[in-house]
Amino acid sequence: MTVDPGEGAHVRQLLGAYVLDALTPGETRRVCRHLRECDGCAADYVEVAEAAALLGLVNEEDLLGE
Repeated sequence: MTVDPGEGAHVRQLLGAYVLDALTPGETRRVCRHLRECDGCAADYVEVAEAAALLGLVNEEDLLGE
């Protein structure tokens, strides 16, 4: 997985995979380092992590609107 060149050094496009533990070890280290230094990406990480946690609360009936 790579970051879009338009994102510069930011890691926003990797956050979903980071939350799901789906990055390579090198990518994980890179994202972790970046989140310690970038308040904007750290705030985005919190939102992505919260959204991922909420997905576990959704059941089939919710998705089907029953």
